[in-house]
Amino acid sequence: MELDKTVTIGNKGKGVRSDCYISIEINESGGIKTELTSKVKALYGQSISNLIHEIFDFFEIKDATISVEDTGALPFLIAARIEAAIKLLIETEKNFLLPFLPQNNYQTAKDRNRYSRLYLPGNSTSLMINAGIHKPDGIILDLEDAVAPDKKYEASFVVRNALRNLDFYGCERMVRINQVPRGLDDLDFIVPHNVNLILIPKCETAEQIHLVNNKIDELKAKYKINYTIWLMPIIESALGVMNSLKIATAAENIVAMAIGLEDYTADLGIRRTAEASESFFARSMVVNVCRAAGIQPIDSVFSDVADLEGLKQNVLKSKALGFDGMGCIHPRQIRVIHENFAPDASEIEKAKKIVKAFIEAREKGLGVVSLGTKMIDAPVVKRAEKTIEVAVSLGKISKNWREEDDEKI
Repeated sequence: MELDKTVTIGNKGKGVRSDCYISIEINESGGIKTELTSKVKALYGQSISNLIHEIFDFFEIKDATISVEDTGALPFLIAARIEAAIKLLIETEKNFLLPFLPQNNYQTAKDRNRYSRLYLPGNSTSLMINAGIHKPDGIILDLEDAVAPDKKYEASFVVRNALRNLDFYGCERMVRINQVPRGLDDLDFIVPHNVNLILIPKCETAEQIHLVNNKIDELKAKYKINYTIWLMPIIESALGVMNSLKIATAAENIVAMAIGLEDYTADLGIRRTAEASESFFARSMVVNVCRAAGIQPIDSVFSDVADLEGLKQNVLKSKALGFDGMGCIHPRQIRVIHENFAPDASEIEKAKKIVKAFIEAREKGLGVVSLGTKMIDAPVVKRAEKTIEVAVSLGKISKNWREEDDEKI
């Protein structure tokens, strides 16, 4: 393959912030020539220059001209842009990897809360930088719909570096790959780099799950990764809906299944409405399939970020259908989603009664738990315990609720 001698990459223009635009030309001689334009040059110009030279030394490039237009980009983004440009200029198997942030050294449980997942464009860090402060349950670095086709290559490096070097503040680290089979190439950029969960868009068959897991297993063996990487297939077509049970049960590492209503309604050739009657069948199917498979059903996004009351009503309808969470596209939606998916007062009181009955039966050495005239089995107790746990975490009840309830009697 004949490679270019000059490459430009990145974002610039009005409204662009926390980003950079890189131009690199390979020369025959003259050493490394750097042209830096940056609003933070007085403070960080030398460190940016040092990073540039470190990357060129790493890739053994001795003669080049690099122009950087910086609007406050973090080092991991600058490094991603430069590396992506270099790999369009030279053939190399080397990867310039920044160290992992120690505070991101955590894995996530299969049954953790996934009320909210915040979508962020994979080729822009301006929204990534402080996303974790808003405390969504998951942060999705999106390589699919949020990235223009001609930007997907460079976005892969941005997402890889973000997984390694961006503080997620305890949120589940998620990546939405491109549609399979193209998305299989994305796995090289995310599996070795501390991802918790991978979203598989436009999933229509169990075979797509198997292809993803086969590639994940290869990479886990290559990089000696011994933790589970979770999967969340997204159902976005009529075929996906009809195959949803096979998809949901295709692998042990599937923890949730989501529905994407924009693409689903487009596939049906109908308009998505606020009433959502046109998607009732598909959403009910996804909920029932997920319950049958023992995974979490996750609803679609609510696209009007200004209509918080509309979002609230949508969440309540979603919860009533049986969903455990939904996507969001703006941080302001997170609080509304959490408050309305969380257990309400009646759910909390019912859970308290179940947990109390279970504890009392265990203390008495009884093998059977009952509440009134109804028998309570283990899954019911587990759900009640989860409800209590969530209520405590959200400050709806005290962690000492049993003692406080006893004092009221």
